[in-house]
Amino acid sequence: MSIGLIALLDDIAAIAKVAAASLDDVAAQAAKAGAKAAGVVIDDAAVTPRYVTGFSAARELPIVGRIALGSLKNKLIYLLPLALILSFFAPWAITPLLMMGGAYLCYEGSEKVFGALFPHGAHEHERATQIAGNVEDEKVSSAIKTDFILSAEIMAITLASIPVGSTWMQAAVLAIVGIGITALVYGGVALIVKADDMGVALARTDRPLSRLLRRDPESAPLHTDRLLAPLTRAFGRGLVKAMPGLLKTLAIVGTAAMVWVGGGIIVHGLEGYGFTGLGHAIHAIAVAAGHTVPSIGGAVEWLVSAAASGLVGLILGAILIPIVHFVAVPLLRALRGGGRKAGKPTV
Repeated sequence: MSIGLIALLDDIAAIAKVAAASLDDVAAQAAKAGAKAAGVVIDDAAVTPRYVTGFSAARELPIVGRIALGSLKNKLIYLLPLALILSFFAPWAITPLLMMGGAYLCYEGSEKVFGALFPHGAHEHERATQIAGNVEDEKVSSAIKTDFILSAEIMAITLASIPVGSTWMQAAVLAIVGIGITALVYGGVALIVKADDMGVALARTDRPLSRLLRRDPESAPLHTDRLLAPLTRAFGRGLVKAMPGLLKTLAIVGTAAMVWVGGGIIVHGLEGYGFTGLGHAIHAIAVAAGHTVPSIGGAVEWLVSAAASGLVGLILGAILIPIVHFVAVPLLRALRGGGRKAGKPTV
């Protein structure tokens, strides 16, 4: 019995070592995949703050929380199983689905650019008279739809970064990256949208910032308050004044991110189907621009590549706007109206 027990303990120890090694492998793969998806994370973080502009301070964090919850559902409930199923049964379908999502981003971003250049007063007045709750629901729904496309790209990049292995390891890596990126993006967004409230609190305080950050504020020398407290209040006032401009800038960056991410998806998708001319041209232009400023060549190359992808996305979105508004939307309304008439009982 003792020998059998020792053998059993040895087996358990061996299984534990294998499990620990597997967990380490999962963590390493998740870190590598997350690093490769960092570019999309920046785009996601830039897109989201514009959905909370125009709402009261009390509704900002709840809206961010609703979008974050929707983002987790997108990644873990819908995209993770879909990615595993497609990679196993239909890997050929991943690229066209991503391109469809990229086209949607191009359309939405281009429509916002068009709306900013050619505002419709009647449309804005109609939106202003809507019930606040309906506007919030619409904003959250739009944000979650946009997040779905960005999350799909994140999950696709992550899946492509994982070496061929067991399904459970792929699922674990996808889940870790999905949860980690969601926490990173929406935690940062929450800090951004509440920074003005923090600025107001600092502007009204009689204590210096260094004293407020201590666990035991009373341990700080009192004579420093007269020197540092005014600096803290000035910092708070500066933060409050800077936030509206920062949020407007993020809104612009968010719209631009939608266009350049969507355009980039289209360009890479075309390359996957053998249409490499556009992608090669963008790469050549970006490399040439980077060589003109060797000290910051990498940054210049990225900016030129993003701008070119954005131009592709803007052109595609401009083509899609009339198609959506004058073909797709009327057709969808007709189908919905026909369905309601068909289902209406006769008296």
